[in-house]
Amino acid sequence: MPNTPTTAAKLVSEFVGMALLACVVVGSGIMGTNLSPDAGVALLINTVSTIFALAILILILGPISGAHFNPAVTLVSLFNKSMQAKDAIAYIAVQIVGAITGAIVANAMFDLAVIQISGTERITVGKLIGEVIATAGLITVIGVLVARAQTTLIPVVVSGWIGSAYFFTSSTSFANPAITIGRVFSDTFAGIAPSSVAPFIAAQLVGAALGLFVVKAVTKVS
Repeated sequence: MPNTPTTAAKLVSEFVGMALLACVVVGSGIMGTNLSPDAGVALLINTVSTIFALAILILILGPISGAHFNPAVTLVSLFNKSMQAKDAIAYIAVQIVGAITGAIVANAMFDLAVIQISGTERITVGKLIGEVIATAGLITVIGVLVARAQTTLIPVVVSGWIGSAYFFTSSTSFANPAITIGRVFSDTFAGIAPSSVAPFIAAQLVGAALGLFVVKAVTKVS
């Protein structure tokens, strides 16, 4: 019988996974702009790096914490009663701290000011719609795979969705409240201004609710 991970192990897993993911998102954005003045090339570099890292992190850390790495995913788990409230609160707290840590480490890694606040305003109606769609799709693919007992496919499918949504959504698919907060702390390609955070998170939560509704609808058995 495999050992059940302790609560501490789960929280460390969520922190480390979130920190590494934020470091990848911010760091690959910086690398992209360092390598090319073309925003399309920078976004491609950012996307490819994120796809691979996300798949690896879910594959490695999923058996420990479930690899939520996203408060929206944690809140859906809480709603579905697969988590207790105290555990969900702890997960969300370490996810946010991990995301901020990862962004700061990325700044330091590229010899930039360690603590920065982004000035990139991202709020438009279109971008908020993009966040709703990106997050709804994420919750849908996870929920459907869980309902079908196909969780081994989650690393590939989730990273595939996020990679695709980087390009087809107007917002470039943040789809994650913790990552949104973390990206405030780097005034670089992946950054987001503090004034844009609350609307982005609101859109993400709407998307999570929509995704949950879709999962319930398409997995309902007569």
